[in-house]
Amino acid sequence: MSLLSWGLYPRVSNKVFKFTSINELKSLLRSNSDIIPFGNGRSYGDSALNTNVLHVKPYDYFLDFDESLGLLKVQAGVLLSEILDSYVPKGWFLKVTPGTKLITVGGAIASDVHGKNHHVEGCFSECLKEFEIMLSDGEIVTCSKEKTPELFKATCGGMGLTGVIITAQIYLKKIESQYIDQTTIKTNNLQETFNAFEQYQDKPYSVAWIDCLAKEKSIGKCLLMVGDFKKDGDLDYRSKTGPSIPFTFPSFALNNYTVKAFNWLYYKKAPQGISKQKVSIDSFFYPLDAIGHWNRIYGKNGFTQYQFILPKETSFEGLQKILEVISASGKGSFLAVLKLYGKSNENYLSFPIEGYSLALDFKIEPGLFELLDALDEIVMTYKGRIYLTKDVRVSKTTFEKGYPQIETFRQYRKNQKMDKKFHSLQSKRVGI
Repeated sequence: MSLLSWGLYPRVSNKVFKFTSINELKSLLRSNSDIIPFGNGRSYGDSALNTNVLHVKPYDYFLDFDESLGLLKVQAGVLLSEILDSYVPKGWFLKVTPGTKLITVGGAIASDVHGKNHHVEGCFSECLKEFEIMLSDGEIVTCSKEKTPELFKATCGGMGLTGVIITAQIYLKKIESQYIDQTTIKTNNLQETFNAFEQYQDKPYSVAWIDCLAKEKSIGKCLLMVGDFKKDGDLDYRSKTGPSIPFTFPSFALNNYTVKAFNWLYYKKAPQGISKQKVSIDSFFYPLDAIGHWNRIYGKNGFTQYQFILPKETSFEGLQKILEVISASGKGSFLAVLKLYGKSNENYLSFPIEGYSLALDFKIEPGLFELLDALDEIVMTYKGRIYLTKDVRVSKTTFEKGYPQIETFRQYRKNQKMDKKFHSLQSKRVGI
């Protein structure tokens, strides 16, 4: 059995190892090298792929919950969806969650994921009390920001390259409803979009769908959704499962015309100006999780997500140029997500900086990587960076320019002999 990333690219053969006990894990690490932990396969690129893969997801027990603190202890293979199923009905929610709930807690730490409230709560590492990690020699370390600051800063966002996360203690947040009071703001261009983000930045959650194929005066038009939890006491939450894509679409099915049609319909569905909605947790935070195997729509060659972030002071001009290039290329994405971020943290490879991020999905096809290389140049010109969790092709040179603490990370890995044990296809490509 070979494991694939969510982007279904690249397709590589790998040897998969599983463990159900600490002793099994220790034995596996001692007898295998050139290995990388793998969670639930929701990373888009090659960050959890290698010749040898350690499948952490089966290590998935709930261990403890301190209701007075909202402090949950779980094994690293527990999915965020499993936490929601168990604790939303009790009035608790994740402090930080990405756009899918189908990732493991270990993966959330390794990617230092962020969500629609980064400008308020920061990355996933901000809700971590501590975690246990097995290092390359089999030693188990209890890691926290206070006790082991270097290991904490290297592991949170370190893409599984420092060791195998075993357990984690995370703080949940108290909520009073399974529903969100959502406000949708329809904008006509990028300036209106930026104005809307600034106007509603006091809202704890915000995200925008942006039409990346719009041209000229309409470039940057979007639907901005902002919101917060209702207080109606309705906590009768049950995960909803919708339809599943039963087969891999032919590559020609997703093209410039179908993307344009989708974008037109999606933008058209919202009324002009400002409107209000009551939406569920799943609809607001995890809309794509309702469609099983949605990655199959991109065809047999797979897809990649291109996600970059620009500092606030260069975001408007940089995004304008990038959207112009994408629109002219005709290789638009119908999943284009724009978010506003707060201040960055001290972790060596965490993605967010204060500014705006855009994430776009592209099917793998001739000419795509050349387009993304051109976008890289613009991102670098405007002092931005690329998100490793979504990446499958960025060059070492481009990656290094975006992450000023890369040498600190490399040296720490070398000093701790982590570079003798843990590698991914991505780490080899970008030299980490």
